[in-house]
Amino acid sequence: MDIRQLRYFLAIAKEENITRAAKNLNMEQPPLSRQLKLLEEELGIILFERSGKKIRLTQAGLILQERAKNLLHQFNETMTEIKEIDQGLQGTLSVGSVFSCVSLLPPKIKKFHERYPRVLFKLLEGDHVPLGEYLEKRTVELVITRLPFESNYPAEKYTVLPLHSDPFVIAIPQKWDFPQSFLRLEDISNIPLLALKSDTTVRLNQKVVNECRRFGFEPNIVCECSSVAISIALVIAGIGAIILPKSVMSSFPIAEIKILDILDTPMQSEVGVIWLKDSYHSKSARSFIALFEEETYDVKNPFD
Repeated sequence: MDIRQLRYFLAIAKEENITRAAKNLNMEQPPLSRQLKLLEEELGIILFERSGKKIRLTQAGLILQERAKNLLHQFNETMTEIKEIDQGLQGTLSVGSVFSCVSLLPPKIKKFHERYPRVLFKLLEGDHVPLGEYLEKRTVELVITRLPFESNYPAEKYTVLPLHSDPFVIAIPQKWDFPQSFLRLEDISNIPLLALKSDTTVRLNQKVVNECRRFGFEPNIVCECSSVAISIALVIAGIGAIILPKSVMSSFPIAEIKILDILDTPMQSEVGVIWLKDSYHSKSARSFIALFEEETYDVKNPFD
């Protein structure tokens, strides 16, 4: 068994059809069938159940599929690491971010590109759960996120580089008659509020709810939104207001909403860069993390 055979096997498993797999691999179907037969003979097991033109993985095939993905990933990481020994920073750096942290990326990407112009960025945005999957599958090397990170995996899997604390503010429709640039939390008790909340990510909203309860009232929530973009659109439409970390607002047309400080609450949102422990990270990833470390002067370099 060799790396080439594993690639062939995974291509067939993905397509469940040898002809389509051969087309994707830019090869003829007979040689691919022959390689699969040789692999099965070497292992002494049947990897696929045949039913006409369609084939499905056997139990043994499913196990090999999972192991083969890991082996190929380790192989690719090893090749990348070896190549980087004598090369400058280049290639693609994949970074994930929750939408509410996207505004932190442009200045970092600009500075990074000035230093390392041969590196191409690939950015993926999503909620905590899909970003956790991206990290697990190595689709991205690191994630910029609100803390704590609410993925489906234990917190012990991640290294966390804490960044700045971000104060909460309230965004209200421009059409609302509110002459001041601030309010107190108790003033919010009668204001219709939007809640940023999904089935899997609840802590940001829960922090707001808990703080309102600390002041003796239940927030008047009129709508739960699964994304920041939806909630801001509803604010612009005059449906309600929303309490969010201040840095989120830089991604939206402020002319259509008002941003008010909240005077009497210590509510802060923690932000951090996270990545998988015990996993190889490219020079590009380590250098990008170093840019964030320049703002956290007392944080030790996690790669030292």
